[in-house]
Amino acid sequence: MPNSKMTMSQIVRVALAFLLATTQLPAAFALDNAPASVVQELAPFSSDEGVARLARSTAKVDFPALANQFEPQSNAAFCGPTSAAIVLNAVRGRSDDLPRDRSRLRPEDFRFIPAKFDLTLPRFTQDNVITKGVKTRAQVLGEPTTINGKQVGDGGYQVRQLDEMLRANGLVTRLVIVDDRKIEQDIRTELLENLNRQGDYVIVAYRRAAEGQRGGGHISPLGAYDAESDSFLVLDVNPARAGWVWMPTATLIKGMRTFDTVENRGYILVQSP
Repeated sequence: MPNSKMTMSQIVRVALAFLLATTQLPAAFALDNAPASVVQELAPFSSDEGVARLARSTAKVDFPALANQFEPQSNAAFCGPTSAAIVLNAVRGRSDDLPRDRSRLRPEDFRFIPAKFDLTLPRFTQDNVITKGVKTRAQVLGEPTTINGKQVGDGGYQVRQLDEMLRANGLVTRLVIVDDRKIEQDIRTELLENLNRQGDYVIVAYRRAAEGQRGGGHISPLGAYDAESDSFLVLDVNPARAGWVWMPTATLIKGMRTFDTVENRGYILVQSP
């Protein structure tokens, strides 16, 4: 007859198993309050697996230029302008007519600079790209605007607003709204074809919470695609919230297929001039 007595360690293990099975952990113990099945699919770029995916990727021609021009967003509303600046500098970084942004310099910075010397560097910044678009800086930062006849706060950029701003800055783009009619295979194909062409770039607009991250709507460029894991490298412009990460295609699409103010989110294909 089996021994019916349990050791103290066995009792502790049974009690712990019962506690975990019947108790809902506080939100602080859940990674960004996201479903575990979703979170486990995201592979940080800084991990061994993340680096290995980039090494074996055959769709990464955009990555060197984007990494070279990468910069983090300066405030919570500027993921769109930051993504735009990165891509614009990748496309036109050696042009002779690049804008100069003097907004970050203070009057006292010029005390010891020769009068004819220009301290600025010719490049697109997340501040000066806004000036060409219809949406004003104040509106990007939350000033109420009229949408469908109503005054609403519309901070940041909807994907269509960002597309308009990119075009105003001289880029050739194609906007794709990810609604229910857009199937996964078509999206994968379009993104992959773009990432395989030199000089073409992709900017995606998605909802973080739908992808297992904490937060709301967000915008960032794509850097590469790994066929083995069927995942895209999102070059997140807010490293304070989440670093660069590989997202499975289905997860990325789930985040893009979310509603934002007037229509779903989606992606912008920036084409070679």
